[in-house]
Amino acid sequence: MDGLIIGLDRALRVITGVASASRPTPAARLPDVELTADERRHSAGLMRVNHVGEVCAQALYEAQGTFSRKPDTRAQFSHAASEEEDHLAWTAQRLEELGSHTSMLNPLWYAGAYAIGMVAARLGDSRSLGFVVETERQVEAHLASHLDRLPANDQKSRAVVEQMRQDEVAHGAAAQSLGAMEMPLPARQAMRVMSKIMTGIAYYI
Repeated sequence: MDGLIIGLDRALRVITGVASASRPTPAARLPDVELTADERRHSAGLMRVNHVGEVCAQALYEAQGTFSRKPDTRAQFSHAASEEEDHLAWTAQRLEELGSHTSMLNPLWYAGAYAIGMVAARLGDSRSLGFVVETERQVEAHLASHLDRLPANDQKSRAVVEQMRQDEVAHGAAAQSLGAMEMPLPARQAMRVMSKIMTGIAYYI
């Protein structure tokens, strides 16, 4: 029962945007730069997508950690979730600075990601870790594309995204070192399709 209450509390904090970072935002020491209305709107859309990604990451790691079988696997999920919470807080802060909002569909994103994480964990630790490796591989590529798409003068958003990208690479490498199994091609392709749908919606809503 205690575990259930803690899990529900964590889910509510993630969904409502109450997150605390253990590290200062990479944008902290960068100066504010005037953005045009279009640049501000575009940056906000991209950062909202990134925030949704972190909502999903919290749900995935919570589910995978809860249902994983090995202590070292659970420990890795816990460590990664902590760094992902930094990302959650950083992106929420940046959205506020841009005068925008997090996704109104966060409860849906969280629930869907938790269900996927639970299924992945039930398939065994090696497959669950393989899911992490592929997820982080796709997220790293997605963040790299955002560095190309963000306004050149929006250095604050770019600093946040770059640190997130570096962390995601490290999470994927850590999962790989624990014995991740390569995901089959159809599953990887399905993940890409789902990601495109999610990011397309989250950019606006």
